[in-house]
Amino acid sequence: MKDVLIIIGTRPEAIKMAPVIRRMSESSILRPRVCSTGQHREMLAQAFAAFDIAPEFELRLMTRGQSLAALSGRLFNTMDALLEERRPWCVLVQGDTTSVMIAALCAFYRHIPVGHVEAGLRSGNLQQPFPEELNRRVATLATRFHFAPTPTAADNLRREGVPESRIHITGNTIVDALLYMREGIRDAPPPLPPAMEALLRKGLSYVLVTVHRRELGAEGLQHICNALRTLARRHPDLFFVYPVHLNPRIREHVRAELGNIANILLIPPLGYKEFLRAMDAALFIMSDSGGVQEEAPSLNKQVLVLREVTERPEAVEAGFCRLVGAQEERILQAAEELLAQERSGIPSRSTPFGDGHAAARITTVLERAAQASPEEYP
Repeated sequence: MKDVLIIIGTRPEAIKMAPVIRRMSESSILRPRVCSTGQHREMLAQAFAAFDIAPEFELRLMTRGQSLAALSGRLFNTMDALLEERRPWCVLVQGDTTSVMIAALCAFYRHIPVGHVEAGLRSGNLQQPFPEELNRRVATLATRFHFAPTPTAADNLRREGVPESRIHITGNTIVDALLYMREGIRDAPPPLPPAMEALLRKGLSYVLVTVHRRELGAEGLQHICNALRTLARRHPDLFFVYPVHLNPRIREHVRAELGNIANILLIPPLGYKEFLRAMDAALFIMSDSGGVQEEAPSLNKQVLVLREVTERPEAVEAGFCRLVGAQEERILQAAEELLAQERSGIPSRSTPFGDGHAAARITTVLERAAQASPEEYP
């Protein structure tokens, strides 16, 4: 069997790689070896536990207040040493974090093929999202197997000169993960914080809010807080549930601005199962998360995207997402429109992100390559 070193740094990566790990574990050709770089250590542990995955390698590279350059330096040294020791047949990365970029470069330097899950996403703006847009473009240059989640992502790769033979449209593994979890959550709902459970018991409506992006400055965060405060005042019977990110800059600001408003519930970050249940029961979602833009369509939920650009235009074109940025008036206008739509009923639509079989397609491509000659997969 040939080893595939699977690099995971954040909770979203763990969730999206979990279906691939589970499927590859059934292979008679490939053996998944999971490495955690620990960029989101606490939240990452939650995601691993939800899918019953235990990483084989724990790098534990995060330090408080570190710069991107400091993290990159530690990743280069540690990742290269791991590749030298383990010598995997292939390195598999997902998405666009610093761990992804550095792992892809280290594998490239050692002539180890790289597979990139969720390849080809582009916002067209190197500053948004920052530094993710740069990370994924660099990873593309080092990648041999480009697993594009949608035709749009594949088109982006073609425009950048990636050969057609290296592009594989698979669907997004987030759909695999969500479908795996969804029915079990509905049959046996995981417990939510007491204040949320009380809302659900009483049949009260709420909007789910998440904010975490690095490029969001103090002014943008203030605009979002102002909009939430205004919406809470205008709609006293509507609740806003906000799992506050662990980033101290965001956490302290949000608590100071919104902590004393009766119909805004500030709660700790939720585990993956709990977060899916929270999304499933929400009226709609306000978020700057890329993963939420992909998950919400499978739950037929609308998202106000608190960003100016998105690398997931499929969700906007399908009518699930609206780009509103971090401007107070734009957020307020769009939220009021969505509230009016929710009261009149929103028709069910299909997700543009796949059918839940992305992990199988990715594994099949790698199995074929592992059995082929170098001439067939140069």
